[in-house]
Amino acid sequence: MFSLRSMIAGAALVTVSAGSTLAADPVTLTWNMWSSNDAETAIWQHLADMVHEKYPDITVELKTSSWGDYWTKLPVRVASGQAGDIIAMQSLRMPNFPTVLEPLDDMLTSEGFDLSVFDQSILGGLSYDGTLFALPYDVGPWMIYYNKDMFEAAGADLPEPGWTWDQFVEAAKKMTSGDNYGAGVFPQNYSVMAAALGDHYLDADGKLDLVSPEAIDAATKLTNLVTTDKVAPLVASSGDPGSLISGRFDAGNLGMYVDGPWVMLTKKTNVKFNLGMTSLPRGEGELEAVTAGSGFGISAKSEHKAEALKAIEVLTGPEALTYLGKEGRALPSRTEQQQYWYDVAAADVDGARDALTYALDHSVTYEITSNFNAVENLFNQYFPLAFSGNQSPEQVMQTIQSLAAQ
Repeated sequence: MFSLRSMIAGAALVTVSAGSTLAADPVTLTWNMWSSNDAETAIWQHLADMVHEKYPDITVELKTSSWGDYWTKLPVRVASGQAGDIIAMQSLRMPNFPTVLEPLDDMLTSEGFDLSVFDQSILGGLSYDGTLFALPYDVGPWMIYYNKDMFEAAGADLPEPGWTWDQFVEAAKKMTSGDNYGAGVFPQNYSVMAAALGDHYLDADGKLDLVSPEAIDAATKLTNLVTTDKVAPLVASSGDPGSLISGRFDAGNLGMYVDGPWVMLTKKTNVKFNLGMTSLPRGEGELEAVTAGSGFGISAKSEHKAEALKAIEVLTGPEALTYLGKEGRALPSRTEQQQYWYDVAAADVDGARDALTYALDHSVTYEITSNFNAVENLFNQYFPLAFSGNQSPEQVMQTIQSLAAQ
């Protein structure tokens, strides 16, 4: 598990990387960021303006791409020397880009920067081999969204944070009738559900181990929802199963589905029923709620690292994250600023504040391998064979394990 003890405790002053001392002349920094629309771009531009307001000699030039294009273009920009001084990074993609970013440990320690104010799980997610490469602006554990109306119509008890797998299945059974199902699952749910159950899919050395008894147990529980319990629909393996499940939930045909707080505003807009949220179901032990999130790092090739550090400190500072929370754009990574998101994005969502507080209190870093994107693609390709009953969960896990090692 990622430890920040030495950084939080502080250390002797060290010198910022060579060539990155603060310039006397005005500096323009380029910021590579994703954005889905003009409204979101305006939010990021507001943060860029906050940097200039605090440091008049620093101007941040925002350059945005759509989410998909961003990750396609980033390796090209890096290879051609066109990457920005500030690079947005998502925790689940961090293992693919550690050489692109400047390590932050010494730079932050030299300033006595307080990392204890952030959710610790996302600091781990934006680290690689114990080294921090980006400061986070948001964090989010995977949660259960639920249709409160379906629960009440079926006479099922509303879920409470800390509920168990057996309680989850029992509620799903009560809501399953005709074309309505109690839950919706898809291949990429595996890792987050396995972690919540305490069934680990990495070994003690951090290597992928999908054929251990506990990893197969989690796969069996997940596939049984479709094959044995019949509380979840079998969705087409072609296309995007996650989008299909999300759409069925929005239409009111599913009682529960798994996603994160980052879709809260979208769900509130799309659904016509009373929306609720609770934690993922746990196994026999305490919940392990994996989190994801994003933040901002400094290009290893930037000629203005010291200025970029000051910029990302503002972009992830209390004022900026209060603003993002009030806009509903992000559940802030700083714990004291999270209340603003609850007041906006989570308003009128049954159980959301208590459930997220519980999940964050039980949050852990999402442990992934450097090839985890490829592993998830293998899950999308082969896990439907278990959902359909054409292969056993054990057979599917053995196949994915074998192919992931190639």
